Amino acid sequence: MKIDDLNWQILNHLQQNARESFANIGRKIGLTPPAVAERVKKMEDLGVIERYCASISYVEVGYQLKAIIMLRAFMGKLKPFLDKVKTFQEVVNCYRITGNENIIMEVVLRDQSHLEKFIDELIVYGECRTHIVLSKVVGNAPIKKNKAGK
Repeated sequence: MKIDDLNWQILNHLQQNARESFANIGRKIGLTPPAVAERVKKMEDLGVIERYCASISYVEVGYQLKAIIMLRAFMGKLKPFLDKVKTFQEVVNCYRITGNENIIMEVVLRDQSHLEKFIDELIVYGECRTHIVLSKVVGNAPIKKNKAGK
């Protein structure tokens, strides 16, 4: 799907506030609410808009640590890990990557003891490198229009 300038404007608004009304978006970009709704529906159907979600403060819900954990899987342990990782409640995001490690995860933890126990669960699958997140520099930045025009 080629995303025109109006669709990009709609996407920019929804990335800033997914609950913004179609009427409000329409006023800002010069479309009627039904026209905005039709464009949004089409982008949802085509998979351009994947989902809507709430951003939750991990600290305010009881987690004190956020960490990035990289895992280099032992021979024969990657596939079992890919199944197991989906069951860990600590894992917020998990990516299979290229390079020395196979996996990079973003996790939230109650405290250092929780981190230690979580790492103990991981080390049967591979070698781990853990990085504690100190602060967010950029988070959930909106995806902008590709300079090539796509």
